[in-house]
Amino acid sequence: MRELGGDRLRAHAAEALTRARRRSTALTDAVDDEDLVRQHSKLMSPLVWDLAHIGSQEELWLVRDVGGREPLRPDIDDLYDAFRHPRADRPSLPLLGPSEARAYVAQVRDKALDVLAREPMEGRRLTEAAFAFGMITQHEQQHDETMLATHQLRQGEAVLHAPPAPSRRAGALPAEVFVPAGPFVMGTSVEPWALDNERPAHEVHVDAFHLDTTPVTNGAYLEFLESGGYDERRWWSEAGWEYRTAHDITAPRFWYRESGGWWRIRFGVREPVPADEPVVHVSFYEAQAYAAWAGKRLPTEAEWEKAARFDPATGQSRRYPWGNEEPTAEHANLGQRHLGPAAVGAYPAGASALGVHQLIGDVWEWTSTDFHGYPGFAAFPYREYSEVFFGPEYKVLRGGSFGTDPSAIRGTFRNWDYPIRRQIFSGFRCARDAQVRG
Repeated sequence: MRELGGDRLRAHAAEALTRARRRSTALTDAVDDEDLVRQHSKLMSPLVWDLAHIGSQEELWLVRDVGGREPLRPDIDDLYDAFRHPRADRPSLPLLGPSEARAYVAQVRDKALDVLAREPMEGRRLTEAAFAFGMITQHEQQHDETMLATHQLRQGEAVLHAPPAPSRRAGALPAEVFVPAGPFVMGTSVEPWALDNERPAHEVHVDAFHLDTTPVTNGAYLEFLESGGYDERRWWSEAGWEYRTAHDITAPRFWYRESGGWWRIRFGVREPVPADEPVVHVSFYEAQAYAAWAGKRLPTEAEWEKAARFDPATGQSRRYPWGNEEPTAEHANLGQRHLGPAAVGAYPAGASALGVHQLIGDVWEWTSTDFHGYPGFAAFPYREYSEVFFGPEYKVLRGGSFGTDPSAIRGTFRNWDYPIRRQIFSGFRCARDAQVRG
């Protein structure tokens, strides 16, 4: 993509937009109109809000800003401003109904594609390398993953279907990988569609450490649970223990015990918890407690990125763990191709140069780092994308999940959320300091 220009760049951007819209359509067409307008959780918007919000942002940035066209629906700008209305309040707003929302987003898309065909992809930072179109593609795909999380929260029979994720393909894997001390280049200044918080590239020194080869599995997490990990104060931070006790949390979200075993609800399907998949739907606090129980810790964001991107043979940072080529089905579990994480060891082709597996896809991975800007950070094109979230309230997650589209993930991509969040597709892996010999 970095080498594309002219018509090929426009075709690439158009295909990315179209793929995102196919997914939005599939997620909203899977349920009836009554389901679309219902709020399935106070944590989430009604699906119909997400759909119209996708169109509103596309109109603001592509139709009005890049294209300079007349506004289509200026009267709804306020309704779909995510900063004006908390999610819990959105069902009470005079939102567009399902048919009206669908007509609106279709009209916006027609105009956006016309802008893409006519406007020069140069001369403005917003249009260089079709950045604005990439930003809107990623925005839509991010909301698609949010809508997928809403589907996980909805009650009723399964409405989403996909083939099962692959089983283990790699041979026996070591429990940990050693990451040597030294500097590496973190972030990017050259990735065309990278967002502001990924920039600029800068050198970071990381001390030597060990990192789990794969994400922590359900089976390993179950050992923590069955050993009384949720009941022992010593494993939990003060904030984590307060959160756990206040909400009576005793297992990952969507798990329940039945007939002496552990089961889970996954998109309306009840099934035994599979031991070999990465654990998912755990908060930062749960991940932190497990790591303490295991005698380890969560990795810092810099440690995670070095393990994912650093190639000791060249001293360079890769775009992805496996190299610079775009993700394929052989590299990672992405794009809602499956409706859950794959077994650990399922993607040997996606391993990093240091031998760490499944850093991209499957589950978002909690790190111990607070969300902040890199040295030299500059908000673009608006502060509300990431800068307003900087601070100790949010923890960084890395790597994407099975519900993340390839257009919305790379080795430098940064996600963030409150440490209490469990409805997201979040898991983790552990790290530990390397022993220093005198």
